[in-house]
Amino acid sequence: MSSTSQKHRNFVAEPMGEKSVTELAGIGEILGKRFVTLGFDKANIVLGQFLLLKKNKELFIDWMKDSVGANTKQAGDCYQCLSDWCDEFL
Repeated sequence: MSSTSQKHRNFVAEPMGEKSVTELAGIGEILGKRFVTLGFDKANIVLGQFLLLKKNKELFIDWMKDSVGANTKQAGDCYQCLSDWCDEFL
């Protein structure tokens, strides 16, 4: 996990709790606001969508691009963050 961001490492290091959606790797202030508008104000709600999409990388990235206008890197970073979190805690 050495190539991941500090934000990614911080997120994966502890249980989900009530973390804001902007604590996910790849999600900054602008995408965070778009997520909140759609009702995805907490990271655990995005995790729910990730699980509904059966942890499928392509489906999740496409969903992020379509729903909040994320680019491939942002969506990929968020996917990897959630995937690593699941490996650690689920």
